[in-house]
Amino acid sequence: MLFSAKRFGGWKILQGRRIRVSRANDTADTALVTNSKMDKKKLRRLLIKKRKSLSTAEWSQKSDRLCSHIESSPLFASASTILAYFSFRQEPDLSPLFAEKSSTVVSEARTETQIATKSWGFPRCVDKKLVWHYWQPGDSLISGAFGILEPDPNAPIVPPAEVNLILVPAVACDLRGYRLGYGGGFYDRLLSSPEWVDKPTIGIVFEFARLPDLPIDPWDRPLQEVCTETGFLPSNVAPRGSL
Repeated sequence: MLFSAKRFGGWKILQGRRIRVSRANDTADTALVTNSKMDKKKLRRLLIKKRKSLSTAEWSQKSDRLCSHIESSPLFASASTILAYFSFRQEPDLSPLFAEKSSTVVSEARTETQIATKSWGFPRCVDKKLVWHYWQPGDSLISGAFGILEPDPNAPIVPPAEVNLILVPAVACDLRGYRLGYGGGFYDRLLSSPEWVDKPTIGIVFEFARLPDLPIDPWDRPLQEVCTETGFLPSNVAPRGSL
């Protein structure tokens, strides 16, 4: 199954200012203002507009590079059950991670092909919370209340105790690991609840949305790491469980 979106190209963030990066295929036509005092709603609107301006080719390339970095992460390698998301409004596409991957193991006796599999959980928005269901390629999907793809409501529920890693979608993340979401508070409530608060988390954004400093509220919780198409940035804060 393909999850399509569009892509961006050519603004970089340096110490709270925007700078232009010359590119032959640069089609960005809006200025991205990154000011820590900016209202969250305005910042969210500007960043989503920037993300939706990405060309399909650039979106795919950036998403593929981001997925490669995730696959090389020790957190990902050691995780057997991972919570993720289906790309919406040009979010980084994680679908390359969902596919089964085979590897060839050669021994003196024989050559074997092994399938490296992980269990994946995806959310349904139910009232004011996220309910997580197991999903694998080939399983049915439905369009949820916000137009986001969701697992079938009858799919098995993922017990929190089974989860080893959460890949968290975001509009933006900052150098401290704080996240700008969509304003519904779904992940804020999830990551503050006792059964989820100590779970390893990786915020997923494109590089232009990794900002120096986001406006935060008392209920905001930092993520453990942030990953973009350029690699990982550990957050410069104490672990969430110590807050």
